[in-house]
Amino acid sequence: MFRRREPVPFAFVAEADRFRSNVTPPPRQRSSVSQITGRWLLGLTLVAGVVGSLVVGMPALSTPSDTGTQQSQASQGH
Repeated sequence: MFRRREPVPFAFVAEADRFRSNVTPPPRQRSSVSQITGRWLLGLTLVAGVVGSLVVGMPALSTPSDTGTQQSQASQGH
């Protein structure tokens, strides 16, 4: 039921978890419609950028399947 705490050298450390402040924080302001819309647009822009970079970068990452049949002009003696 009660846990025994190990002794600490400083009394204020032991008292710290029992301290309660009587100052209440101010209430959070609600986000306006324009702020919510801006966050959505920023998120969509980031996602579109990642998808676009994948679409543009995938051809550069893929290797051609018929590399054995292609020869450069230097190998043909030109």
